[in-house]
Amino acid sequence: MIKKYKVTLSDTERQFLHGLISKGKGAARRLIHARVLLKADQGLPDLAICEAVEVSRPTVERIRKWFVEEGFDAALDPQHPVTPREHKIDG
Repeated sequence: MIKKYKVTLSDTERQFLHGLISKGKGAARRLIHARVLLKADQGLPDLAICEAVEVSRPTVERIRKWFVEEGFDAALDPQHPVTPREHKIDG
């Protein structure tokens, strides 16, 4: 199966991610995303990444998509869209 979202990291991005992981400090979610990006850059299939990082397949696919569509920073630290909510009680 051909991947729609292929992760190709630059040397500086790769070094940054290795440094982030080797420190071991930081948000767990950020470290997981860093590991997924590094494994995807190596060309591993999604199932192998899932087993190695212990995340679900949709998570791996979502991180790939964020990297390709929104860039490196968005894949590492995704921001949820802010949608205005209606007030249940008015006045």
